[in-house]
Amino acid sequence: MNSQESWKIGMLFSTTGVTAIIEQSQLNGTLLAIDEINARGGVRGRMIKPVSYNPGSIVSNYGEMAEKLIVDDKITALFGCYMSSSRKEVLPIVERRNALFFYPTLYEGFEYSPNVIYGGATPNQNSVPLANYLMNTFGKRIFFVGSDYIYPRESNRVMRNVLRQGGGEILGERYLGFDTTEEGFADIAREILDMKPDAIFSTVVGQMCIDFYRAYHAAGGDGRMCPIASLTTNEAEIAAIGPEAAVGHITAAPYFRTISSPANRKFLKAYKEKFGTVSDVTSCCEAAYSQMHMFAAVLEDVGEMDTERLHDALLGLTFDAPQGQIKIDPDNNHTYLQSRIARVDVNGEFVIENKLRRSVKPDPYLVYPEIHDRKFRTQKVIQTTL
Repeated sequence: MNSQESWKIGMLFSTTGVTAIIEQSQLNGTLLAIDEINARGGVRGRMIKPVSYNPGSIVSNYGEMAEKLIVDDKITALFGCYMSSSRKEVLPIVERRNALFFYPTLYEGFEYSPNVIYGGATPNQNSVPLANYLMNTFGKRIFFVGSDYIYPRESNRVMRNVLRQGGGEILGERYLGFDTTEEGFADIAREILDMKPDAIFSTVVGQMCIDFYRAYHAAGGDGRMCPIASLTTNEAEIAAIGPEAAVGHITAAPYFRTISSPANRKFLKAYKEKFGTVSDVTSCCEAAYSQMHMFAAVLEDVGEMDTERLHDALLGLTFDAPQGQIKIDPDNNHTYLQSRIARVDVNGEFVIENKLRRSVKPDPYLVYPEIHDRKFRTQKVIQTTL
């Protein structure tokens, strides 16, 4: 490989299908980071060149395309996936082929692979703080609604255990297929209103999320009285739902675009210059952006696309991300992240209400699940100008 040859990396983010609304933002975050890295001279004088495939939100395509990237395109560093089911398709491929896979999405935990760098929140970084917040602020009677695949069922299992440990009660638990429309959510919305829970915990994703929130509003649900709380509902989906139907609802995440910090303002400014808007900037987008920068940092040190050497260099690496400083935990390949809870205001913008004082060590196996082991502080947040 001569000095002028590019570093090739693979990307698996869907730009069509039910999860495109979030995966497009992850793709954009990755591309922005690549632009920034290349603008400063690349890595050791060589540009990063992305090779991107669109799985179309079809689960089986992720594994097939990962194989193609590794075998046909000779690429050993992959970035991609939103749903856990798609990650599970890629996982055996990268392990068998000894590639390095960067996964920039929150997930249900209970997994470790030496070939994966996990950039999203684990249950102790979002589920536990959210459960604590809901029971202390709204009450202990919670209704579960989820999309019907791995992440919602496993996330609800974790949340169910955490809530019960704190004296919570699960009033109902419903799962719906990806073909469910706003009309299809009407019965669930009416059932929720009849049961009068204190809050709703939603693991509904993609276009379904938009349809569920709209159906809840159409049935008479009001997020200011009984909010839908989520780990996945993000800025892009709130924009699609609209302020009237979204107001009052809650998300727990490491990042919101309203964070007021120099690093976040710089990130949003660059994103808007490249894509024309920041309306789709999400926690998963920010994670994808940060993971690409961390990859470039260790590639600069290692100087070759060697999976073991890159992996070892990543362990313990810190990065001043838009959310705040993050670090890859050498114990488990997951990431120390910030923990925040935000509520949608009347303008359709997330306002951060609670945050932890420091980044949280990832605990993917929830070894320490105590619901009261996280001390939040309420803060007044100065909105970032978008």
